[in-house]
Amino acid sequence: MKLREVKDILEAEVIVGDDILDLEVKTAFGADLMSDVLAYAKAGSMLLTGLTNTQVVRTANVLDIAAIILVRGKKPSSETIALARELKIPILTTKYILFETAGRLYTKGIVGCLQKVENTSGRN
Repeated sequence: MKLREVKDILEAEVIVGDDILDLEVKTAFGADLMSDVLAYAKAGSMLLTGLTNTQVVRTANVLDIAAIILVRGKKPSSETIALARELKIPILTTKYILFETAGRLYTKGIVGCLQKVENTSGRN
């Protein structure tokens, strides 16, 4: 699925990345804890989150995340926008909550980058 289709499904506003909406995406990961994103998200996935700070963009960059989808109508700071532009990471924002955002994408064929965690010993 192309990022422009994600935009339409989520009735999203493009904050960064109008020029790369033809990017192909197949998977997503939703979390507000960047430690979980670092532990479980996969390269090429979309990151669904309610966090809007620069750390989200830095985490996305480290993992080669395809796009950041901000939920609950969240808007990033100017610093976050500037960093995303610099690193060429698309940011979209939707008014849907995280659960609804994931559900809408799932019904259209986007799957999680990870279905379940097999080994959780020592993790909270």
